[in-house]
Parts: sequence; structure tokens; C-alpha cells
Amino acid sequence: MAGSRRAVRYDGAGSGLTQRRKDAKEGRLSENDVAKVVVDAAFKVHTALGPGLLESVYETVLAHELGARGLRVQRQVPIAIEYDGMRFDEAFRADLLVEDVLIVELKSIEAVRPVHKKQLLTYLRLSHRKLGLLINFGAPLIKDGITRVVNGLDR
Repeated sequence: MAGSRRAVRYDGAGSGLTQRRKDAKEGRLSENDVAKVVVDAAFKVHTALGPGLLESVYETVLAHELGARGLRVQRQVPIAIEYDGMRFDEAFRADLLVEDVLIVELKSIEAVRPVHKKQLLTYLRLSHRKLGLLINFGAPLIKDGITRVVNGLDR
């Protein structure tokens, strides 16, 4: 099918890593494909380090883990916005931008508040991206610390 995206299994094994790098270079990874890899990597990082470290530690380690899985990751990426006919080059900084399609906002706090989800949704709208993940490494169980935030993406 033209324009369809094929499902790829991400298990961290050698052949999957090679295929993921090829797919990423050819722009064939959807937002959902990228998010699956990020969630799996976040589980691995949280299992290894546990909760309670500074956000910057999780950012560094998660970026490393995603790179090792063949994804392009940028840290602290300035995102420009336009307002009133003017361009502001550093309106905000995304903690992680993965494959240029997924914004990952990281926290290391006791509990995520509604404002954190609104913040990520605003980042998505202003950057014209469709999917973001809010990951709170402060949660005792990482599954309780991952929130998917959507801006017009087919779920």
C-alpha cells in the first residue's frame, strides 16, 4: 500500500537495530513507532536507575539509550514560534526531540499535575507536531509515569 507504514518489532537485537536505522533514515518510522521505542527505553532506564535522580540524569541516559537503539535524538532543542509577525527562535526548549517527530518532556517529581500535560500539548501545537510523551521518572512504577499527549494524531 502506498503511504502505509509497516510495523517493525523493536527488541534491541542486532537485526532490529539495523532495520530501525534504515527505516529512520528513509523516514518510515511513524510517531507511534518512535513512541513505542521511547517507552521501552524509559522502562529500561527506570528499572536500572529507579526513581529519585535529577531530571538531567534521566535525560542524558535516555538520550543515550535511544541513540543506541538507532534513533536520532536531540537534547534541549530550542523551538521557534511566530507571534504577531515576529519569529522567536528560542520560545521554549524541548527536553528531547526524537526523529524530529516526537517531543519527550521529562520530569522527576512526585506527581504529574495537569499543567505539565497542558505544557506539552502547547509545545506540540506551537511546533506543529502531533505526538508527545510526558515521562515522570519520579513515579515508583514507570508505567504510572508515562502519559501520551496527542495533537491531532490518528490514535
